Amino acid sequence: MVKPAHNLMAYNSQIVVDDKHKLIVATEITSQGNDVKQLHKMAKATKENLELDINDSLDIVGDTGYYSPKELKKCVDDNINAYVPKGNTTKAQQDKGKFIRDKFKYNEEKDYYICPNDIILNKSLKPQLKNDKRNYIYRAPSASCNSCSLRDKCLSTKTRYKQIYRWEHEEIVDNHRDKMQSQKAKDIVKARGSIVEHPFGSIKRTLGWDHFLVRGKDKVSGENALIMFTYNFKRVLNIIGIELFKKLIVAIGNEDIQQIKLDIEEYILLFSLLFGYFFGIVFMREIYWEKSEILVR
Repeated sequence: MVKPAHNLMAYNSQIVVDDKHKLIVATEITSQGNDVKQLHKMAKATKENLELDINDSLDIVGDTGYYSPKELKKCVDDNINAYVPKGNTTKAQQDKGKFIRDKFKYNEEKDYYICPNDIILNKSLKPQLKNDKRNYIYRAPSASCNSCSLRDKCLSTKTRYKQIYRWEHEEIVDNHRDKMQSQKAKDIVKARGSIVEHPFGSIKRTLGWDHFLVRGKDKVSGENALIMFTYNFKRVLNIIGIELFKKLIVAIGNEDIQQIKLDIEEYILLFSLLFGYFFGIVFMREIYWEKSEILVR
């Protein structure tokens, strides 16, 4: 995994945290050194664990490490509303006084780009296939670029003409960019850290666990599930209290859960979620909880 100060051999622990109770609703171990391909997989696991229908919507938020156009496309297809900011990848270019892609405006009706000097970049007939993505290429005439007064801000000395690559599902990226500029998206992203870092902070500081003790993905997955279960168990006890926890245990043992479900249906959800996810025990299949906003980290 790539860290600011160094790289290290490690497993990447993924968690999904709900924004209300800060409970972990999904977790997984991966050996991939970044989070680029984890957004849709973890969001889909969340919908399955919460027994949400494929048509039920789900709000998720991740940091810039989760940004991937292909992952956004998968989320849109599965009715998952993602809030993921895009990192600034054009700062170096801007610092040099170069035009960034946003300076080239796309005309959706006529399907071409217009550069800052009003030169049209027309679409090439043959698309480019790269990294499982189909991109369409838009090129400006080389003669126009050679005589352009803004050439130094656009092209290097060895480049003959300007070209832009547009993904076949670029409208998803455009819609996501517009959504991320809304105040709602800014507020959600701002709140993300205090939600997702709560479990990790509690696990590392309160429980004193900061690294895996075993080796091999299967063993590490088991250890990861146990530590996440431990966090959830302590979290549920903090939310509902020991006395209510005892009542739940007795009621479940006596198969008499119906007597108390009307008053503590939300706590039943927490209890079922806690044990049901990690051990496959669902105590209240007849209770279907109302859909809540879930944030994926």
